[in-house]
Amino acid sequence: MQLEDIPVVGPLLAAGADDRVFDALLVLGPVIIIAINLLGRNLAAIILAVAYTGGFSVYIGYKGIRRTPERKT
Repeated sequence: MQLEDIPVVGPLLAAGADDRVFDALLVLGPVIIIAINLLGRNLAAIILAVAYTGGFSVYIGYKGIRRTPERKT
Protein backbone atom coordinates (compact mmCIF):
# COMPACT_ATOMS: atom_id res chain seq x y z
CA MET A 1 0.00 0.00 0.00
CA GLN A 2 1.25 3.41 -0.92
CA LEU A 3 0.51 6.75 0.69
CA GLU A 4 -1.67 7.76 -2.29
CA ASP A 5 -3.99 4.80 -1.59
CA ILE A 6 -5.19 6.19 1.75
CA PRO A 7 -8.68 7.71 1.20
CA VAL A 8 -8.11 11.14 2.76
CA VAL A 9 -4.42 11.50 1.93
CA GLY A 10 -4.60 10.49 -1.75
CA PRO A 11 -6.75 13.41 -2.96
CA LEU A 12 -4.72 15.84 -0.84
CA LEU A 13 -1.49 14.71 -2.48
CA ALA A 14 -3.04 14.82 -5.94
CA ALA A 15 -4.28 18.39 -5.44
CA GLY A 16 -1.09 19.80 -3.97
CA ALA A 17 2.18 20.88 -5.45
CA ASP A 18 4.81 18.27 -6.28
CA ASP A 19 6.50 18.70 -2.91
CA ARG A 20 6.40 15.60 -0.72
CA VAL A 21 7.89 17.33 2.34
CA PHE A 22 5.28 20.11 2.30
CA ASP A 23 2.49 17.57 1.79
CA ALA A 24 3.81 15.50 4.70
CA LEU A 25 3.95 18.57 6.94
CA LEU A 26 0.35 19.45 6.06
CA VAL A 27 -0.84 15.92 6.80
CA LEU A 28 1.11 15.78 10.07
CA GLY A 29 -0.47 18.98 11.41
CA PRO A 30 -3.81 17.44 12.44
CA VAL A 31 -2.03 14.29 13.68
CA ILE A 32 0.14 16.42 15.95
CA ILE A 33 -2.89 18.34 17.21
CA ILE A 34 -4.59 15.06 18.11
CA ALA A 35 -1.41 13.79 19.79
CA ILE A 36 -1.16 16.97 21.86
CA ASN A 37 -4.81 16.64 22.81
CA LEU A 38 -4.24 13.07 23.97
CA LEU A 39 -1.00 13.89 25.81
CA GLY A 40 -2.44 16.90 27.59
CA ARG A 41 -0.50 20.05 28.18
CA ASN A 42 2.87 18.85 29.40
CA LEU A 43 6.50 19.28 28.42
CA ALA A 44 6.40 16.57 25.73
CA ALA A 45 3.39 18.18 24.03
CA ILE A 46 5.01 21.61 24.10
CA ILE A 47 8.25 20.24 22.64
CA LEU A 48 6.26 18.46 19.92
CA ALA A 49 4.37 21.64 19.02
CA VAL A 50 7.51 23.78 18.98
CA ALA A 51 9.41 21.22 16.90
CA TYR A 52 6.61 20.96 14.35
CA THR A 53 6.12 24.71 14.10
CA GLY A 54 9.85 25.32 13.88
CA GLY A 55 10.36 22.63 11.27
CA PHE A 56 7.46 23.91 9.18
CA SER A 57 8.71 27.49 9.38
CA VAL A 58 12.30 26.55 8.53
CA TYR A 59 11.19 24.49 5.56
CA ILE A 60 8.98 27.27 4.20
CA GLY A 61 11.84 29.74 4.63
CA TYR A 62 14.24 27.35 2.91
CA LYS A 63 11.88 26.94 -0.04
CA GLY A 64 11.42 30.70 -0.21
CA ILE A 65 15.11 31.56 -0.47
CA ARG A 66 16.33 28.54 -2.42
CA ARG A 67 17.10 29.30 -6.02
CA THR A 68 15.40 27.04 -8.50
CA PRO A 69 15.63 27.31 -12.25
CA GLU A 70 12.38 28.16 -13.98
CA ARG A 71 10.78 25.27 -15.78
CA LYS A 72 10.06 25.80 -19.44
CA THR A 73 7.00 23.97 -20.64
